Amino acid sequence: MGWRINCLAGTAALIQLLSFSSVKAQKYSDYLGAGHADGIKVTSSSPAVSGSGHATINGSGFHAARMEATRFLSMATLGFDDDDVDELLSAGQEAWLAQQIAAKPSEILPVMRVIWDEIYQKDKDAFGPYALHFNYAWWQTNLTNKDLVRQKVAYALSQILVTSINSDLGGWGECLSSYYDIFIRNAFGNYKDILTEVTLHPAMGYYLSHLNNPAEDVARNIHPDENYAREIMQLFTIGLVELNADGTVKHHADGREIPTYTNEDIKQLARVFTGLGGSKMANISWCPKTPEFGIHIYCLDKTSPLKMFGWAHQKGPKEFLNFRLPGKDVYSDDEAMREVTAAIDFLFKHPNIAPFISYRLIQRLTTSNPSPEYVGRVAAVFADNGQGVRGDLGAVVSAILLDKEAGWEQAWEQDHASRLREPMLRYTQLSRAFMKVADRDRYWNNGYNYLDVTRQHVMAAPSVFNFYLPDYQPVGDMAGMGLVAPEFKLHNTSTSVGYINAVHAWTFWNSLMYSWEGSEGNPDGVRILTNDLEAIADDSETLINRLDILLVHGQLSQEVRNLLRNTLNAMFWTSNQEWRYWRVRLAIYLIMISPDYNCVK
Repeated sequence: MGWRINCLAGTAALIQLLSFSSVKAQKYSDYLGAGHADGIKVTSSSPAVSGSGHATINGSGFHAARMEATRFLSMATLGFDDDDVDELLSAGQEAWLAQQIAAKPSEILPVMRVIWDEIYQKDKDAFGPYALHFNYAWWQTNLTNKDLVRQKVAYALSQILVTSINSDLGGWGECLSSYYDIFIRNAFGNYKDILTEVTLHPAMGYYLSHLNNPAEDVARNIHPDENYAREIMQLFTIGLVELNADGTVKHHADGREIPTYTNEDIKQLARVFTGLGGSKMANISWCPKTPEFGIHIYCLDKTSPLKMFGWAHQKGPKEFLNFRLPGKDVYSDDEAMREVTAAIDFLFKHPNIAPFISYRLIQRLTTSNPSPEYVGRVAAVFADNGQGVRGDLGAVVSAILLDKEAGWEQAWEQDHASRLREPMLRYTQLSRAFMKVADRDRYWNNGYNYLDVTRQHVMAAPSVFNFYLPDYQPVGDMAGMGLVAPEFKLHNTSTSVGYINAVHAWTFWNSLMYSWEGSEGNPDGVRILTNDLEAIADDSETLINRLDILLVHGQLSQEVRNLLRNTLNAMFWTSNQEWRYWRVRLAIYLIMISPDYNCVK
């Protein structure tokens, strides 16, 4: 900031006098830099921040608390604005987090239905609702809600228990919305409830093909589909190898990793997930009126959970991971369903699930490379929230965000604590950070354009393995150091340029988002407003500092600062005041494409 301490010479003389004094030394907690600033005048090169100068020597630090708050919010939310920062600073992290956990959930499906009804009433030939209308509802919800942490956790969970529009699900907006709402409702609930709801949701039943999964018929060469049995173990609960409580891998005496399951375990578990079909029919004239096993998802109500048809469930015993279900020759619906719930309960109680899920949630919320100690502390909370409850996600999320390793000082001390912001979070943070104006007072974002250029949008993973694997290592120094960087899987010559072009559209074209419902004479878009920033744009240093705190959490490097100073100061002319508008847009653009914004600690 170009601080000048007027009494520097006097301070130096005082230090020299004390050095040669014969007075016996005493221990002080009040000294220059930690509160002892009486009689010292500090001035600033910028009148816009005069009065804050004492923060450089009185121990409070220059905006340090606000910088830490914005960093915390960047981990805990999809995006935030200055009002959110003020609320956090007023309440404190723990109290604010408790308020967020108690906040009313903002679900997607009700919003999507209102949006679709409005579109359909104007055009009875419109196709839908499909993924487009899910996108509209997701953005409308996430730019008007107050349950900020819940939505961030839901987004994280959607990358662990993946279904995707890259399937026929893309044609069913109600199904997508209803599935995503599982994570919104249960973001602070119990992970076992999520496993159960996911298992019985038509979206997952269709995506991993255990909807209408038949019992074995050897004579007709029919065998239970193994997709869901494999992925509920590999991706949703216990992983491929046995883990210690801190997430480190267990090994045989000869050094080989210990696998968690075998192909036979998959086959046996697949027998459990048989007999599940639709529970409610869609109102389609040519479809059956009564649910039956084997009816295609097209005819089903895609928001109603699957039900068990006992006659179609695999008969006999099932044994996997040394867990045995004795089985029967004839099942009632309830008896067959109890085998499904027993299998889920067994996986939920497996010792691997606590470190496995904790590690993945830590990666999605705070850091790509948590230490084993960090994972262990969170996994211990997953195993027992302190009140004998296993799988309490409210306690787990709190443990992740409030852990000392996620803290401001700890992160700065660790070279490996930085991570690449995934493309969606770069977008959502900008969208929440600034005031906006919408043509129709709504935030219907099509999302497809951003998906095309960055390869990421909510519920649009290329496969059940998400956009990236948790252990992805880009070739180079990080791999050599044994570090992982999942988000770099999406970072290449195409997506990096695509992202830069997107930021250019948000700032210079002033097109933050738009729907496909507008026209040239009747637009339907959203633009950012920067009037408050334009008011301080005459002092580039003040503008840089404001954006540094809000977008980069005080982590702008000197290199980027120098570039910004030189470039912004050149954006000036005397004929009118429009240079203020363009100076602000240029500042946002340069910061958002900088490594300081995209790679944060």
